[in-house]
Amino acid sequence: MDQEVKDENSWFQSTPDSWREFYETDVLSAVRMVQVTVSGMKSRGWGRIIQIGTGLANTPQAVLADYAAAKAALVNMTVSLAKALAGTNITVNTISPGVIGTAGVETVLKNAAERLGWGDDWPTIQKNWFEKMLHDHNVQRLGRVEEVAELVAFVASPVAGYINGANLRIDGGLSPSIN
Repeated sequence: MDQEVKDENSWFQSTPDSWREFYETDVLSAVRMVQVTVSGMKSRGWGRIIQIGTGLANTPQAVLADYAAAKAALVNMTVSLAKALAGTNITVNTISPGVIGTAGVETVLKNAAERLGWGDDWPTIQKNWFEKMLHDHNVQRLGRVEEVAELVAFVASPVAGYINGANLRIDGGLSPSIN
């Protein structure tokens, strides 16, 4: 990864407050939601808890450590909660997207491209991003929001009842881990 991009999101640029904010937003909000919804799921004898993680949770980098650590806690929480809910017909899973082509991601990539002199047209920016930053990415494109939504819909459905306590990656092969 380019040094200039690394430096702006490094361990030493983050603050204890950013660590706390990510934990509050990503972990404690999920805990609160689980505590509010599980009793209703138990009384119905069925439910799906799906958390949105990130590939950074199981393949940590030197950048975005505060964000990645909070998302790693979600993956851990998924396995723990799946065990706590054993026999209830409630499944708990995390879906971990890679780089998805949202408006926010496009803004970040366009800003980086401007700083790094990669041009200003979107196809050139994407080409440079994959060649210089994500050279091991198998699919060589950004993921689509619809692809993540379709996986969420499947995992939420009755046919996914045997998927439980899993961290499901949808990252185009970006993550170098087996799971």
